[in-house]
Amino acid sequence: MSAADTASRPSETVAGFLASFAIFIALIGLAWHPLRLILPAIIVSLVASAMGGRHQRLAFASVIVVALCFFLGMMISVITERPLW
Repeated sequence: MSAADTASRPSETVAGFLASFAIFIALIGLAWHPLRLILPAIIVSLVASAMGGRHQRLAFASVIVVALCFFLGMMISVITERPLW
């Protein structure tokens, strides 16, 4: 295996950071206003998955986690009668 095979492009590194950032923001959105945080996290997660690369599984996991957090955030807000914004 040569060094060119294992070297990662900068966009792959950025995609990994974006995916982990989206997961973190979505989990924070469960405790705070869900629409304010989870909707931008959905966009960031989809951008990370579109970038692909070496962190493709992490990006896929971030899309799943953010979608689950959106559902749970809406459900928690409706049940507890908290504001969405």
